[in-house]
Amino acid sequence: MSIHVRSISKSFGSFQALDDVSLDVAAGTLLALLGPSGSGKTTLLRIIAGLEFPDAGSIEEDGEDITERHARQREVGFVFQHYALFRHMSVFENVAFGLRVRKVPSAEVTTRVEELLRLVRLEGLGGRKPSQLSGGQRQRVALARALAIRPKILLLDEPFGALDAKVRVELRQWLRRLHDEIGMTSVFVTHDQEEAFELADEVVVMNHGKIEQQGTPDEVFDRPSTPFVMDFLGNVNVYHGRVENGRAFWHGIPIDYPAYPHAQSREARVYLRPHELEISPPGAVANRLGTSLAASIVRVTRSGPITRVACRPHGSEQELHVDVPTETARGLQITLEPGTHVAITPRNARVFIPGPEYSI
Repeated sequence: MSIHVRSISKSFGSFQALDDVSLDVAAGTLLALLGPSGSGKTTLLRIIAGLEFPDAGSIEEDGEDITERHARQREVGFVFQHYALFRHMSVFENVAFGLRVRKVPSAEVTTRVEELLRLVRLEGLGGRKPSQLSGGQRQRVALARALAIRPKILLLDEPFGALDAKVRVELRQWLRRLHDEIGMTSVFVTHDQEEAFELADEVVVMNHGKIEQQGTPDEVFDRPSTPFVMDFLGNVNVYHGRVENGRAFWHGIPIDYPAYPHAQSREARVYLRPHELEISPPGAVANRLGTSLAASIVRVTRSGPITRVACRPHGSEQELHVDVPTETARGLQITLEPGTHVAITPRNARVFIPGPEYSI
């Protein structure tokens, strides 16, 4: 089932949670609502679910307006961050709850619950109480309960937020495989970009109640449409620069920028991701890749497979961060240590200047 959000706005008192938000979710898509706290993603999810109602706008499922329908009438399954399981009920009865409410025959309930416990890899645990399960197992019970009523849409609000890092990784990989198996339209909320990129077919980045960008994970990461998206998605070096005659300038280094062909110089911001910078001995890069920036190493830290190098361009007080694969760092012709002179060459850069017609 497809979802169509049309010009949704929602306020809580003086706080504008959503401001004229429109969104399309194609049938069978696993879509992530990604953004910082207070960006409006959970409010949007709850409006899609029928747990909140908009002040303006509409929600459609397969072209049918469901804006005024209560959650029970929308055929959606909802999974909360903190499981929301009934502690006094067994795993079996937690999963069966929605079916019991709908007065499904007992034999059918048993068949459906056992089928779901196999699906979420909890067969044999139906007699246990939630307190006897691990966090990952409890979240799978919550997911099975949401699926029990055969919803047309599955909605998940920070489904892995209460789990430790290792369990989060395992459970989201499992959820992706489950989604591919059942093919249900799903929307989940997260503030974790790694989680969104690993799980989702499409990512919607939200900020201050508005959608900044929607696209595939590759589109959003490689071609950010706003400075917020660029800055929000991972570590980034941000510098003030200028643009003129189809080029931007960063510390005097020219960067092609055909979106602004005018001769009049304008201020701009240059964004460089640490892993898209190359570090080499002084002068080596200039001959091989083009103009490089002279800098000195301030500190070096290793984080597993990545070695992070903080440099200071000559003549500047602002640090520049470079991420180098640790294996690559070991093979460099220079010793990465404080005080070493190096050359920094950008393999990629994004430029934003005031005015949406010039942002990339």
